[in-house]
Amino acid sequence: MTWEYKHEPFTDFSDHNEQTAFKEALALVKKELGKEYPIVVGGKKIFTDDKITSENPANHSEVVGYVSKASRDHAEQAHEAAQEAFKSWKTWKAEERAAILFRAAGIIRKRKHEFSAYLVYEAGKPWKEADADTAEGIDFLEYYGRQMLELKDGVKINSREFIEHNTYNYIPLGVGVTISPWNFAFAIMAGTTVAPVVAGNTVLLKPASTTPVIAYKFMEVLEEAGLPAGVVNFIPGSGSEIGDYLVDHPKTAFVNFTGSKEVGVRIYERAAKVHPGQKWFKRVAIEMGGKDTIIVDSDSNIDIAVQSIVQSAFGFSGQKCSACSRAVIHEDVYDEVLEKVVAETEKLTVGNPVDQANYMGPVNDQAAFDKVKQYFEIGSSEGRLMTGGTADNSEGYFLRPTVFADVAPNARLMQEEIFGPVVAFSKAKDFDELLEIANNTEYGLTGAVISNNRRHLERARHEFHVGNLYFNRTCTGAIVGYQPFGGFNMSGTDSKAGGPDYLTLFMQPKTVSDAH
Repeated sequence: MTWEYKHEPFTDFSDHNEQTAFKEALALVKKELGKEYPIVVGGKKIFTDDKITSENPANHSEVVGYVSKASRDHAEQAHEAAQEAFKSWKTWKAEERAAILFRAAGIIRKRKHEFSAYLVYEAGKPWKEADADTAEGIDFLEYYGRQMLELKDGVKINSREFIEHNTYNYIPLGVGVTISPWNFAFAIMAGTTVAPVVAGNTVLLKPASTTPVIAYKFMEVLEEAGLPAGVVNFIPGSGSEIGDYLVDHPKTAFVNFTGSKEVGVRIYERAAKVHPGQKWFKRVAIEMGGKDTIIVDSDSNIDIAVQSIVQSAFGFSGQKCSACSRAVIHEDVYDEVLEKVVAETEKLTVGNPVDQANYMGPVNDQAAFDKVKQYFEIGSSEGRLMTGGTADNSEGYFLRPTVFADVAPNARLMQEEIFGPVVAFSKAKDFDELLEIANNTEYGLTGAVISNNRRHLERARHEFHVGNLYFNRTCTGAIVGYQPFGGFNMSGTDSKAGGPDYLTLFMQPKTVSDAH
């Protein structure tokens, strides 16, 4: 019997005991830095000569781990292992598969600070952001396990009396590929792996190249929880070498991807092609990011607006697909909101996230650092630099949180995904224009409306075209089972991770009619 799902509580780091426990976890993980990790194919751990070096983005002289890199031959071996494991795994009862997820959640819960500490070192996450990432990973395990139990008996359909009995049940697809991102290196990696697994599929897990160690630690948990060999195969490696190969593979049944628009569009195109020997159209679930807007109405709580913009723009250095990178403000309150956001932004501390005092850590790597610096230059030509705009990569990839004012709605700063600590302000004359600007991008992931005008909020409910819309709060921080997450347009296929219909993406319905 399972208890009712509730999300994993966040750690209260104002508690001295929690602070001490987290520092102990950081010390524990620090002793583990620099270890070597294998790929995992059919349960076999294989060390290769070619390694991925995972560096601490806050201190790039510090190596988190050396992870064996899978070749195309390894990818093929993993696919064959997954095909073989699928033969038996698909016959497991839903209760048995869900039980493994629940056991894995329990293991992680007992080691919660340890997993969060890995995220501090490998992903550059401040304490609270790392804790939220780990909590979300636990939530995915708990939630998807329960969702499978709800779907296990199918859906009721009609039968003609005295003539037939009809059933409508879900069956798994087969072998799939999970390609996970670095920004939620634990939560999204875990969620996009176990959702298809609990539905009866087998998976080839290709984690992000900058955060493979935390993914390997998750593999250890799955093994400890009793997941059979070959159900999940761990194959970090090059996207061009093994990613394309696995997407193209005629026996790949589905691809579950989270990452950039550029890569997502490429995967979507490749997956659409039917290769020799392929007997199905591949399912593709894609989440690709956003250009997310907080709009502030003339009648609004200014303090809530300021807090929402600052937290949504600069939490985890703006490296969230839900991050606020556009603040569109009614002209009546524009100057006040801008002034207060700048003042709050200048209070934010930036530095190594091992130190709890630092609100913001580094960006992901040198490429991310260079990209954001380019947008500093672009922003200086498109608007007024109000604060920030400085960078230092001498030790880690650190950038000051940055605010640009008076940016035109169609400017690059307002249209292109930056994925860094930059927010652009634009002014609107009325609520019609606020909505018009909010909807003028090719993305449609998240958004927020700060307003005391209920009529305006209800208009936004229907007219603000995003997958996740929030009223009078941040546009980040979706919780599994509470705010199912996924967007429209170029933000992806609106796959709604952490939602009641997510598992059906990795299953196919089968109708059986039994004549009397």
